Amino acid sequence: MRKGYAKELIFAMALFIAFPSWAAHPLITDDAGTQGKGNFQVELTGQYDRDKESMGKHSVKTKVFETAATLSYGIVDNIDLVLSLPYVWEREKEDGAVVYKENGIGDTSFEAKIKLFEKDGFSLALKPGISFPTGDEDKGLGTGKLGGHIFSIGSKELGSWVFHANLGYIRNENGADERENIWHASLAATWEVVKNLNLVANVGGERNPDGETNEDPAFLVGGIIYSVNENFDIDFGVKYGLTDPKTDVSTLVGLTFRF
Repeated sequence: MRKGYAKELIFAMALFIAFPSWAAHPLITDDAGTQGKGNFQVELTGQYDRDKESMGKHSVKTKVFETAATLSYGIVDNIDLVLSLPYVWEREKEDGAVVYKENGIGDTSFEAKIKLFEKDGFSLALKPGISFPTGDEDKGLGTGKLGGHIFSIGSKELGSWVFHANLGYIRNENGADERENIWHASLAATWEVVKNLNLVANVGGERNPDGETNEDPAFLVGGIIYSVNENFDIDFGVKYGLTDPKTDVSTLVGLTFRF
């Protein structure tokens, strides 16, 4: 039986919690929009992951609950500074017996979103960032080293539809013999069905940090975003793993405040 499965799963999750902070929750794909000079945004998000691995007569079940607080501030109209801190609880059972249980903060990320171009509903942005090893590496809650990433972001508005595309590179410095060069690619769409209510969909994948496999994790997200008013959003989504390395299913919830 594969030992320490939950710890490896948490390490991979911590990697993508810390690098970068995602926008327009429950989407994974970021948008090119910025807050505007002097404006703040606070996102409070939660994610509950459930995964099961079967190996003959044996089974490994992993459950993870992760929360994150993300603060964005517009230093000028086209540049945001973004700070994100996650906290994770996780548990692994082998054949019904609890064999692993940990919780703690993950790695903190600090980013800048820079809008480079905007015209006729189309915008481009870059989002470089740094992750700080605030998570406990021994518990699988962080990488244990300073890391970095950079993402290119494109967004296009077409009536009630908005489309987003991300391409990213993550420098995964770590002490767990994981791959150090990680790519990310994803596409997302939002559709305003009625005023203040958007349906969202998202598909994408990343390079697997596990160097012992060439199968990469891929995901599909579906959800809704309801704007109570122009400064307060509530969201809900479900994320499915499309390949074996990705968590089977995740439930996503979030609150977004702007002021």
